[in-house]
Amino acid sequence: MAASTSAIVPFVDLKPMHELLQDKIEQAIENVLQRGDFILGKAVAEFESAFAMASNADYGIGVACGTDAIALSLGACGIGVGDEVIVPANTFIATLIGVIRAGATPVLVDADPNTALIDLAAVEAAITPKTKALLPVHLYGQMVSPSQLRKLASKYNLTILEDASQAHLAEREGDRAGSVGTVAAFSLYPSKNLGAFGDGGIILTQDAHLATTMRTLRNYGAPQKYLHTELGTNSRLDTIQAAILNVKLPHLQTWNQWRNQVAQKYDAALEPLRSKGIIPIENQSGTGHVYHLYVIRVTDECPVDRQILQEELRAKGIQNGIHYPIPCHLQPAYKYLGYQEGDFPHAEALCQQILSLPMYFGLSDEQIQQVVDAIKSLI
Repeated sequence: MAASTSAIVPFVDLKPMHELLQDKIEQAIENVLQRGDFILGKAVAEFESAFAMASNADYGIGVACGTDAIALSLGACGIGVGDEVIVPANTFIATLIGVIRAGATPVLVDADPNTALIDLAAVEAAITPKTKALLPVHLYGQMVSPSQLRKLASKYNLTILEDASQAHLAEREGDRAGSVGTVAAFSLYPSKNLGAFGDGGIILTQDAHLATTMRTLRNYGAPQKYLHTELGTNSRLDTIQAAILNVKLPHLQTWNQWRNQVAQKYDAALEPLRSKGIIPIENQSGTGHVYHLYVIRVTDECPVDRQILQEELRAKGIQNGIHYPIPCHLQPAYKYLGYQEGDFPHAEALCQQILSLPMYFGLSDEQIQQVVDAIKSLI
């Protein structure tokens, strides 16, 4: 293995964006401290409204995390025990956990091998009389086709719940993430394109009744203090986190554009390596892809094994990751769902091929070239 160098390209670096806004963030936090409205305070309502508007949705409901956003959305839609929800096998496990917490059964389907998104042909084949919802994941920052989702939902009378946790302000076919389905769930985890300084999430919807129900569910099932009309929970976006997000939100579009431009530079620089088995995940959304992650496939044509490539890059100071190394149906805790190795060959193959390269606002041309040069030197 090559000797480690001091010139490190981090996988994610949040400092550039935070240094840009440090004074405003500190003032926003101080304002909350002065008001003392730490739970469901002024900044929460402001963020809910602003993020909904930016996403072309009517209502926002701030919650504690993205997993809660999925579970509460399904519950508010009346989807639970005895109902099936179709989800991709290639996603972070939180997608499944949200479905299971709602009492519903996740039905997994395979991925498109080129985009890594849910395979909509496989979705249609998996629909049964028990299917009540589709839960597409806008993975890596790219939306699943809104027109095809609506067509399927209309044909089979299904609810669309978007898992948009990696797709803040992403666009495709003229739609923004969060405006396609009946409801949409977002994570506001710190490393997301729009991230808090801790856990957080938000639900978007166009339905006023659902919005009211979800606000009740997140707050102990209480539409007013000490009156509990629903079997709710405690899942509220903290006011301090909302205040921070309010400072960051106006800059999100610019940060997303930066990410897209970084991806275009990666694509161009890596193009000569296609013949050597280095294939970027396909972008079918153009500038609407917000690249939460930039992911390549290390295929069988590559002369270097993915694990060796990953280790050698790290030795050269290039941090990287795998999103995700084990498909959901092969995770030990979810064996009870009854799936076996070989059930979803595209998702399983992706898990053996994918490699996420450094991607964040502030990543410089020099760093991009350093990453690419390191890959070239190894293959």
